[in-house]
Amino acid sequence: MAEITAAMVKELREKTGVGMMDCKNALKEADGDLDKASDILRKKGIAKAAKRAGREVKEGLIESYIHPGSKLGVIVEVNCETDFVAKTDNFKGFVKNLAMHIAASSPLAVKREEIDPALVEKEMEIFKDQAKAEGKPDHIIEKISTGRLEKYYSETVLLNQAFVKEPEKTIEDLLNETISKVGENITIKRFARFQIGG
Repeated sequence: MAEITAAMVKELREKTGVGMMDCKNALKEADGDLDKASDILRKKGIAKAAKRAGREVKEGLIESYIHPGSKLGVIVEVNCETDFVAKTDNFKGFVKNLAMHIAASSPLAVKREEIDPALVEKEMEIFKDQAKAEGKPDHIIEKISTGRLEKYYSETVLLNQAFVKEPEKTIEDLLNETISKVGENITIKRFARFQIGG
């Protein structure tokens, strides 16, 4: 069993933003492996976020981001449970990052259920036609099309997109991490993206 030092706990805490005891326990569980401990905390954070998901969100922030040159702008509304959390650096940082991400990645909707079903159906038809044109056998066309639809969601749905600053994380991962850090339910309510000539 590896010795868990205060320096290791401190490093993990800085990396994850999670409390000291949780960091210490995760390091024990991971036998001193920082990356493994970080993964353990992320999984626990997602579990905690799921528990908080039903709680009501009536506070929050509206953030705007105007890209240099003033030809592209974003307004996003993110809600949390209390005014106290809305004023924290973790929450404010998350909302600011989100606005910049939306400017860079131009999602169509926050979650996949918000995308017009007619548009999804049209995309699915296109994917099926492409697979047929590629000479794929009929019995795997559906599977190929479903896989391409998942890729479409990962490119167009905000929660499924890879975060521009840390592409190994999705926006949903970032949201769950922030929920874990602030200890409240957070909801990305809506956004608008404006582009000159777009």
